[in-house]
Amino acid sequence: MPRVFSVSDSVVIDVPPERAYDAVSRPADMGRWSPENLGTPTGSSGEPAALGARFVGLNKRGRLRWATGCTVTAADPGHRFAFRVHTIGITRPRLRFPIATWEYRFEQAGDGTRVTETWTDDRRAWPAPVAHTFDRIATSGSTFAEFQARNIATTLSNLKQVLETEHTG
Repeated sequence: MPRVFSVSDSVVIDVPPERAYDAVSRPADMGRWSPENLGTPTGSSGEPAALGARFVGLNKRGRLRWATGCTVTAADPGHRFAFRVHTIGITRPRLRFPIATWEYRFEQAGDGTRVTETWTDDRRAWPAPVAHTFDRIATSGSTFAEFQARNIATTLSNLKQVLETEHTG
């Protein structure tokens, strides 16, 4: 089976692009909508992350917990936010290698915003059989592309619910 290196999905949210961007570009808040990311360590900035900013992401999958080192690679308010995950560890990121890139695009859609979330597998140097075996162990039977497609759908659904509730509340 050929490896899928990128998956994405979109949702229209009834908020302006700047509001959607502002929410997504705050790594400390990502745990509010992501099924796997818990945000950033206590004491981290709650501000939108600027181009080149580094942050630590806290993550969980079942009982497993880990930390990732990330660098913001795009920060165009109201249009695009992206970051590269390049370090991983149990309590703090220590092992450095290409892991993944996450990108969010924001487009005006009537009175709302189309938010597109994309995950790209940066583990290009891994042989396909090694990646498939690792993926199935790490995700309890899926490839990372299949697993991340489900996570993206959940994240976008939660993001829509939170932002629309806050916008009308």
